[in-house]
Amino acid sequence: MRRRTVPVIAVLALGIAGLGVPLAGSPATAADDGLIASISRDLKMSRADARAALDRQDAAQRIVERLPERGAGVWLDEKTGAVVVAVTDPAAASRIRAAGAETRMVSRSRADLNGLVKKISDLADNVPGVIGWGIDPEGNDVLVRVDTTRTTTATRAFLVRAKALGARVRELAGSPSPQGGEIRPGNPWFPGTLGNCSIGFPALDSSGGKHFLTAGHCTTQRDQPAYGAAGQQNRIGTSNTGGTRSVFAREGDMGVVAVTEPGWTLSASVNTYGSAPVTVTGSTEPFVNQIVCHSGVTTGWQCGRVTSVNQTINYASGPIDGVSFTTACSLPGDSGGAWLAGNKAVGLHSGGYSSCSPGNLPDQSLFQPVNEALHKWNLTLYTGGGGDTQPPSVPTNLRTTSVTSTSVSLAWTASTDNVGVTGYDVYRGTTLAASTSGTTATLTGLTPATSYQLTVRARDAAGNVSAASGSLTVRTADGSGGTRTFNNNTDFPIRDYQYLYSPISSTATGAANSPVRVEVTAQHTCIEDLDIYLLSPSGRWYALHQYGGYVCHPFPGTATYNVPVSGEQAAGTWNLWIRDSGPGDTGVLDRWSITV
Repeated sequence: MRRRTVPVIAVLALGIAGLGVPLAGSPATAADDGLIASISRDLKMSRADARAALDRQDAAQRIVERLPERGAGVWLDEKTGAVVVAVTDPAAASRIRAAGAETRMVSRSRADLNGLVKKISDLADNVPGVIGWGIDPEGNDVLVRVDTTRTTTATRAFLVRAKALGARVRELAGSPSPQGGEIRPGNPWFPGTLGNCSIGFPALDSSGGKHFLTAGHCTTQRDQPAYGAAGQQNRIGTSNTGGTRSVFAREGDMGVVAVTEPGWTLSASVNTYGSAPVTVTGSTEPFVNQIVCHSGVTTGWQCGRVTSVNQTINYASGPIDGVSFTTACSLPGDSGGAWLAGNKAVGLHSGGYSSCSPGNLPDQSLFQPVNEALHKWNLTLYTGGGGDTQPPSVPTNLRTTSVTSTSVSLAWTASTDNVGVTGYDVYRGTTLAASTSGTTATLTGLTPATSYQLTVRARDAAGNVSAASGSLTVRTADGSGGTRTFNNNTDFPIRDYQYLYSPISSTATGAANSPVRVEVTAQHTCIEDLDIYLLSPSGRWYALHQYGGYVCHPFPGTATYNVPVSGEQAAGTWNLWIRDSGPGDTGVLDRWSITV
């Protein structure tokens, strides 16, 4: 679902005593009255309705986390708060309804919509006035945003082609931009000699080192000193350490500041500018119609609804993918700040319009999802207060259980946690692809004959997130019909001077594709001692790895082999043959798969 150098930004609160940051959870305490009041004010609903809406949203989030798949899109019904999933398959609709969500039958699949986004993205390159595009799950289409004050003949020609492809156009009298600000009192942080930016969310690395997340366009300069006061006073630490802790490009608008100076402590209490503070309890993903609030130096504490997710914004410096739009007001000086859904961290402020008048536009403000930043830099959201800060153990044994031309089913071994694991997030590269409460997931809407790199992370109730599992590369089938990937997940010991056969029975039809793809997951102390062969149904032997070498190296966890074959039929029994020809080794074949 998939950024550049600009003016500086302001976001959360960093006090002399610590970093003030927002959190997430369901509003149920007296301290949340300020949050309820803010939502009531900005969304023009009674306090009772605001509290009921957040309670429904909290329940909906739990449903989303256990969805077996996400179809062509997920959103929250604005009136009822119900989770709605767009589907093209009645069988998928039954599975989704069993998880507690509603379904809506649509004509376009996720793959169809992703294909349309790709076509629009290719057409929109350098077209004046085209300020963004992305999937609208409720409309089951792609929405293109155009600034009518900047249109040219090229813009009009683009719009004709975009509409012909089936895209919907929204015309706007202006363009969002990354929001910089003047130096001002309050709780900003200051990158070097530049104007103030706001703090997003505090986080810890695996060694307990302190950091905070903010906007990438605040952190573009490598190893830049970060200060808590104007005039390069009150040093906090260093922004974009080593030049690897900032992204302001297509990947996102996110950056990290290392908190290294004495006297600075992390705080999970959000500056709500006069309302009761909100304490961050974890993180979540954005969904259409989700109620969100943000804290920023200029506009203070503002609330609204998410109107679209996983969108592309075409800033003057170039496009950024994966942002979410909201109706909440923001102004220059707010960038980098914290966005919350209830008391859950949901995003880092990126940009918006230069005025909040008349306000409440569907594209008023936009943010970068926070989980992507946590995942990219392997950070754990700080939820403070001496509470649970221990992340779950890393999920292991990530594997495929089924592969088709447009879907991949996965399974893994459960993580452990000092309090309890509440769910898992599956990532396709750095993009969140699925969330689930169990140890299986199915990714749908994939492109045929395409390789995907997948990982999974565990999370607990406090929002602590584990490190990523070992990466698994999966290639979808070629789309000629039927499953063409088959698995054997039975463990076989690998013993000195012995061999093993592990069979897989293929029911695929027609000739086997060449090359055949074989994926082997094993543990062994010396790969140089191994012979590994594929035995086809016709009796031919194909070498995957051969014995030899003087220095032992361990088997690399999961190894992928692309095996040229000739004249082989896909159906029948394929065998993996392994022989250990050396002494003193231990090992086990965990599983293997073949794509024919």
